[in-house]
Amino acid sequence: MGSSPSQVEVKIDNSCDASKDRVLENYTIEAALYDTGSWYNFDGHADLLASHVANIKLSPSTTRLGFHGYVLGGRLGSPRLWSAEQPNLYTLVVVLKDASGRVVDCESSLVGIRQVSKAPKQLLVNGHPIIIRGVNRHEHHPRLGKTNVESCMVKDLVLMKQNNINAVRNSHYPQHPRWYELCSLFGMYMIDEANIETHGFDLSRHLKHPTSEPSWAAAMMDRVIGMVERDKNHACIISWSLGNESGYGPNHSALSGWIRGRDSSRVVHYEGGGSRTSSTDIVCPMYMRVWDILKIAKDPSETRPLILCEYSHAMGNSSGNLHEYWEAIDSTFGLQGGFIWDWVDQGLLKDREDGRKQWAYGGDFGDIPNDLNFCLNGLTWPDRTPHPALHEVKYVHQPIKVSLKERILKITNTNFYETTQGLEFSWAAHGDGCELGTGVLPLPSIGPQSTFDIEWESGPWYSLWASSFAEEIFLTISAKLLHSTRWVEAGHVISSTQVQLPAKREIVPHVIKATDATFRGEILGDKIRVSQQNVWEIELNAKTGIIESWKVEGVTLMNKGIFPCFWRAPTDNDKGGEAVSYLSKWKAARLDSLLYITENCSAQNMTDNLVKIEVGFIAVPRGEKGSVPEFDKSNALFKIDMIYQIYGSGDVIVECNVTPNSSNLPPLPRVGLEFHLEKSLDQIKWYGRGPFECYPDRKAAAHVGVYEKEVGDMHVPYIVPGESSGRADVRWVTFQRKDGCGIYASIYGSSPPMQMNASYYTTAELDRATRIEELIKGDDIEVHLDHKHMGVGGDDSWSPCVHDKYLIPAVPYSFSMRLCPITRATSGPDVYKSQLQN
Repeated sequence: MGSSPSQVEVKIDNSCDASKDRVLENYTIEAALYDTGSWYNFDGHADLLASHVANIKLSPSTTRLGFHGYVLGGRLGSPRLWSAEQPNLYTLVVVLKDASGRVVDCESSLVGIRQVSKAPKQLLVNGHPIIIRGVNRHEHHPRLGKTNVESCMVKDLVLMKQNNINAVRNSHYPQHPRWYELCSLFGMYMIDEANIETHGFDLSRHLKHPTSEPSWAAAMMDRVIGMVERDKNHACIISWSLGNESGYGPNHSALSGWIRGRDSSRVVHYEGGGSRTSSTDIVCPMYMRVWDILKIAKDPSETRPLILCEYSHAMGNSSGNLHEYWEAIDSTFGLQGGFIWDWVDQGLLKDREDGRKQWAYGGDFGDIPNDLNFCLNGLTWPDRTPHPALHEVKYVHQPIKVSLKERILKITNTNFYETTQGLEFSWAAHGDGCELGTGVLPLPSIGPQSTFDIEWESGPWYSLWASSFAEEIFLTISAKLLHSTRWVEAGHVISSTQVQLPAKREIVPHVIKATDATFRGEILGDKIRVSQQNVWEIELNAKTGIIESWKVEGVTLMNKGIFPCFWRAPTDNDKGGEAVSYLSKWKAARLDSLLYITENCSAQNMTDNLVKIEVGFIAVPRGEKGSVPEFDKSNALFKIDMIYQIYGSGDVIVECNVTPNSSNLPPLPRVGLEFHLEKSLDQIKWYGRGPFECYPDRKAAAHVGVYEKEVGDMHVPYIVPGESSGRADVRWVTFQRKDGCGIYASIYGSSPPMQMNASYYTTAELDRATRIEELIKGDDIEVHLDHKHMGVGGDDSWSPCVHDKYLIPAVPYSFSMRLCPITRATSGPDVYKSQLQN
């Protein structure tokens, strides 16, 4: 790039002098530009003279209508441009000297040189389109409320950058001046928003809306002018916003007109009035569904880019469907990203009467009216501890994309300025969760917006794939930073993608073969007892068909189980929509109060090495105040047939067939099995997605692997409890005591991977408690193994918005699971492999 002309407007407070003309008789104004980036390359010793890159001198001939200060001008040869990827900054120093050359005053400012412009369906920075991987940020501190602390601002930016967030919308007011300097330093695109909002004014139907009322024009203009004039010198700001949710009227035309006349170096943003008015340079809808943003992007008559000013409402266990937005954004011209709502749960630390602390929200201070927990919509807790959903955000925002299609492994650098020169690529191959091999992946530098292709069969993992007998082989490609930055140490992984390598052979469904191991099966009154001497013993109630005891080596493992289950503790998103919410529909259908009544239970055959027990349940809603209803088949919502096959090896195969009895049932929260384990079985190991919480519509970031945790560490402490702590796509799981004794569970036959949950808190307890501090642990571990589990949703939190493919229609389902005892001498992978047929 050639040289860049610079102009600086300087005002002098010359109240002591009679006129502006007299000032220059007694004073001189000088300015210089320094490339302070070089100061950090010399062991902390800044060379001021060497970093001086331009003189900026008074231009006496330059006059500007309406500007009564002084204009200085200069040129900078081949400037280093500012962007979020490369936040290059200069320091401008303006000096006022008196007639004798003595410095009277000296001011400095960080300056970023960059250009914001428009092209058809594109927002450009320095001539390149950018992708907004953004969040909305309210100013919030967990103890100080809306008071700002610099360390908290830095914490926000460090976390944002580490999670591939490159943009922030100041919702919904100009923020602390230091925030802008930090955003310019760290590299964060910003929408600066005027403090204008009339949300709820529509309730005042007898009054004309302020945006159409001339008497309000001056007040609105005052706020916009104040914002622009205060913040205009900050490089990070690429767009001005006229405010938030204030409808649309002629006053907005005045605001946008003033900004465009004052500052043509940025674009104007405003969502009100439908997000596509003449007062916005960006189509900036809120919470618009994926299919609708695609329609606008493909509309040839709309020449503006679409950037969602708010989307993916992160309230509680939410942020489902995020990957679907990004599949659309990454593949559609005209879609340039969006700002997630929002960054931090706005809870406050409050002392309880019992001396403990709690996260307080609306109503906890006697405040009426209040919005309850509608201030808890963040990707982090108030203390900036990340929610599990932040992993998903980092993944969908990651700049290095990897895909495997038709034998070609594509590695794409989606950056617009940065090459991959500062990255180290690595690979890891896992077979059935066990590491096969890892290594550095030598790649040439991939330029911005460029792709490097590898035939996967020519990669260093190929020989491992060829020699492995594993059923599933996953390849993980990661990219980490070779050098430290302002926001993270060297070695930080910015991108990590897992792809499944092709299967080498057709896998026959898992099956147990009857072994020669013999056991004893007997019916004693109301008990069916099956046991192998001193090794294991299973006792079922002959009337109910429920396992009442499962012992291994004399130790009780299971004390309540196995039941069907269709209910989950409602999440914030389940409650959204009031009368039309999922929760309202579930309660209307009585899914929250089901009792499982045994219709039949019989031991079909009892041989020396196989026992088959068939149990028929009907699921009936409880009566008034939880009373047990009279036996009445006509009330049954489901019929569930469960078949237990108990083998001499101690294996129990559970086959479950679910048939809804009504065609009027809403989509179901879950279809699966529930059982309770002794508290001592607190060591969990599983082969599935993890290690963090993930759900069917929020699992793109969760790699398939073998993970270990304690039951207490599985729990995710959302401030308002509900369904949480699940892990998706689980093939097998073990629950063991510290001495190794425990129980194994896995998919079986042709059943797909399960959604797994294990918690000290029962579903009923998660439903009962209104805040995390109220939760009371149960006497055992409640385990859910779900054949199907509904998505958590997240497009918004005030309408039922789980996408169709993540809903569970009330139709018949059949699935099988395998349970068996496990000791220190055996392991989950060994048991899993023992049921493979080839």
